[in-house]
Amino acid sequence: MWRRNLPAILLLNAAGIALFLSWYLPANHGFWFGIDSSIFFYFNQHLVTSPTFLWLVAITNNRAFDGLSLIAMGLLYLYFYRKQDSAGRRRLLVTGVVMLLTAVVLNQAGHLLPVKHSSPTLTFENIHRVSELTGFPTKDASKDSFPGDHGMMLIIFACFILRYFGKGAFAVALAIVVIFSLPRIMIGAHWFTDVAVGSLSVVLVGISWWLLTPACDKLIDWINARLPAKRH
Repeated sequence: MWRRNLPAILLLNAAGIALFLSWYLPANHGFWFGIDSSIFFYFNQHLVTSPTFLWLVAITNNRAFDGLSLIAMGLLYLYFYRKQDSAGRRRLLVTGVVMLLTAVVLNQAGHLLPVKHSSPTLTFENIHRVSELTGFPTKDASKDSFPGDHGMMLIIFACFILRYFGKGAFAVALAIVVIFSLPRIMIGAHWFTDVAVGSLSVVLVGISWWLLTPACDKLIDWINARLPAKRH
């Protein structure tokens, strides 16, 4: 019975709401602003002291690099896909579609939060912009960076991995979350809290009702039952 998960669902909801309010309610975001600004300036100063770091940040924030995050997620998914029979593979494909739909819905829900937050590169003066230092096309700013869209998708992926493939695969998915969300923070296109508070709080609230109840499985079953059967 899914009601056994109700305490965990309520706890995750409380954690998500408390996390968001700890950032939203205090003046100038309270202690979070100190964490955010320290992280931003730490990386920003190294853009002019290390050419290697500068170009690493530039390249990892180019749109083409975003494709690597999709490849990394796809390879992890493929690992389990290849172990399935035809029926299992069909269900995993449907699960992937439902995961994408979940990401779209939660992303839209996240932008309903009463927050308008520019990235640190558009907030602070006399800072270094990677695009200006290199002339390389890269994402180093955002007029509305909260919550982090990219980080939210990665976290949702990790949650689905945990739900359907277990803790071992979840550890790999968490590594993917860190590796591919960090570049946006290093370049200053996102604050640390755009992901650690914004993305995470939305996912904690939304995904708990989705994955810890029969809701997600029922949608997967519904779509799976209505797809054309494979002809032999």
